[in-house]
Amino acid sequence: MKIKSFLAKPFASYIHKQIKKGMETAVQDQQSIFAQLIKDAAKTEFGKEHGFADIKTYEDFVKQVPIRDYEAFKVYIERIKEGKHNVLWKGQPIYFAKTSGTTSGVKYIPITKDSIPNHINTARNALLCYMAETGNTQFADGKLIFLSGSPELERVGGIPTGRLSGIVNHHVPKYLRSNQMPSYETNCIEEWEEKLDKIVEETINQNMTLISGIPPWMQMYFDRLTEKSGKKISELFPQFSVMVQGGVNFEPYKAKLYESIGKKIDCIELFPASEGFFAFQDSQHEEGLLLNTNSGIFFEFVPAGEIFNANPTRLSLKDVKVGENYALIINNNAGLWGYNIGDTVKFLSTNPYRLIVSGRTKHFISAFGEHVIGEEVEAALLKAAEEEQVKVTEFTVAPMIAQDAGKSYHEWFIEFENTPADMNRFAKKINENLRTKNVYYDDLIAGNILQQLKISAVKKNGFIDYMKSIGKLGGQNKLPRLSNDRKIAEALSDFIEN
Repeated sequence: MKIKSFLAKPFASYIHKQIKKGMETAVQDQQSIFAQLIKDAAKTEFGKEHGFADIKTYEDFVKQVPIRDYEAFKVYIERIKEGKHNVLWKGQPIYFAKTSGTTSGVKYIPITKDSIPNHINTARNALLCYMAETGNTQFADGKLIFLSGSPELERVGGIPTGRLSGIVNHHVPKYLRSNQMPSYETNCIEEWEEKLDKIVEETINQNMTLISGIPPWMQMYFDRLTEKSGKKISELFPQFSVMVQGGVNFEPYKAKLYESIGKKIDCIELFPASEGFFAFQDSQHEEGLLLNTNSGIFFEFVPAGEIFNANPTRLSLKDVKVGENYALIINNNAGLWGYNIGDTVKFLSTNPYRLIVSGRTKHFISAFGEHVIGEEVEAALLKAAEEEQVKVTEFTVAPMIAQDAGKSYHEWFIEFENTPADMNRFAKKINENLRTKNVYYDDLIAGNILQQLKISAVKKNGFIDYMKSIGKLGGQNKLPRLSNDRKIAEALSDFIEN
């Protein structure tokens, strides 16, 4: 055993015990964070405008601070970019995390001196919990890679600005720098495929023990490695034992990733975003992600069906229920208040508070009143794929609204690794699975308003080529599972099999 893995054991045990204690005090910790956030921001511009000095309870806060998305926050961000201090939080942010929004264009999310530990320590804690539970510390002695955006930063309003993964790269502890792959120069390459080739070149002969990233981009990395070596990933990297992933639901990618590796290995799921690190997988034996209840974020939850209402129901942690879909709202020590991050979550348990990410508030189909969400389409497809022994590379769904005498339907764009033996039977199975998941969809099919879904098979690497065509290949970019319009569907017409 080498020094890093040896020293990791006691630290992992200590952190794991602290997190276990935090499970028992989650509601109290949230109340304490709420009180501290209001106190610390009372003299900011936002705090003064919203009467923070008079807020004594969560109910007071709900009355005085509406739910906002980024568009409604932009006026404050612009003030910060102009050089103003004490706008949303004390002083100025130490970074802007630059991210592409689906409706807002480029977004600049503030990260402060107080909020940066949330991003750094949560990823560390996820790995330490894994070490403490499994006893596997050996991976700390090998080479580690996170497939991420460039660490190069620009300045916006005098504030260092870049992708969150690039910002975090600057805070990798010194004791891990010698383990980190790829080189800084390679990580700075903006063009994804060029960068991927360099990453493969630098890592193919290394002792890779941990690989991390968004699942579709990890799959591309594995595919390139296998093309170049002719070997499965576990043959190429015999000590590779931990895969860390997040950003999208892992289930649709899992079978192909494990097949590429050549065996099942341990996996740690994370729920990070530019706005904060919200949850992480703390156990290999329990389903779901542990909510990060003591890390500078006060969480609110809105029943997903109410998120676009003028005055939706707002709940704090103590009032959430298992099995309900909630839009996730955050308030944090970076100065985001009543902020709708756009994700929906569902609690699997409340002792401790473990959840899954069930979809996006703006990624749904309700062209006909069905309000189908990401969790439902993923489950419907996975069940059919398992029964038909089909592997799916990628997919997205859009409504097709009939313009003539025909009936409307959902169009599924699917890239297959192996095509179903009977495409009509496969489509019928997905359709029936979705009917059992969504009562409104079932009613529309039964009422003859919608016809059965149709599948448009996408060419091999078609989704990669599509993402490349819109300049969103690699890094943290993700393909929406669902659209309520035909924009993506129309763009994919060039990538359909004839």
